[in-house]
Amino acid sequence: MVSHRDDRTLRALGLAEAPRDHPLTYPGAWPEDSGLLTGDRLLPLDRLVYEDRTPVLAVGSNACPGQLRHKMDDFGIDSPIPMVRTRVTGLDIGVSAHVSRLGYVSASPFAAPGTVRELFVIWLDPAQLTIIDASEGVPLPDGNFRRAWLPAPEVRVELADGTVLPGAYAYVNRRGVLRDGAGAPRRHPGRQRPLIAGLLAALPRLRALFGGTPEEFTARARADRRLCERGTRVFAEEKLVTASGLERYVRTQQNGSPGTGPSLTPPSM
Repeated sequence: MVSHRDDRTLRALGLAEAPRDHPLTYPGAWPEDSGLLTGDRLLPLDRLVYEDRTPVLAVGSNACPGQLRHKMDDFGIDSPIPMVRTRVTGLDIGVSAHVSRLGYVSASPFAAPGTVRELFVIWLDPAQLTIIDASEGVPLPDGNFRRAWLPAPEVRVELADGTVLPGAYAYVNRRGVLRDGAGAPRRHPGRQRPLIAGLLAALPRLRALFGGTPEEFTARARADRRLCERGTRVFAEEKLVTASGLERYVRTQQNGSPGTGPSLTPPSM
């Protein structure tokens, strides 16, 4: 019999819940340490670098095993995903300048020289990368995110053994990020309730569209794609959007380009 201490299932580890099903939990639970996501389990890793895979920095729900599992399950992909905890310098986590059709306001990176964050790199094979690209809207001309290569030393990604990667990909919001009162990128608080409550309190136009509570916001956003588009326009029209500073790293993503596999139709976001 497997003891509770040795139970590596996502449910036992508190990592099974996916923000796509429970929007107010975004970005979802992250692992305490590196692991190999295989099926519904998170197993120990035998290495930290996978030369035959693509390194992608996860700044939001892509670091949540439950969310990753759902994304892969949608397309019948069950191959393992190495999730490696890293120390990242030069990057911080901002608030995406759009309302997600999944009912939350997601995270997006912004340039922050000297800032150090503990983030996960997920090492993806071509099929997995295609699915994550699709989930972020990369193949669409009006998709929310673009995949950008962030090179060292501008963005330093250091592994637990001291290895520094030559760079890693990240998903950068094509519209930018929300700004704070001083005009600088606003840091994502890592919790949806205070973020959404604050936005609703500050923006009467947003409140008129989505109601007065985080619960109303998520319910209305999930039910109406066009409402999400209107909410996204409110951010821009209220002049709450600023550049992430990572736009220069974004290149046009071609469907089916080398290393990405065939293009997929993105699910609703």
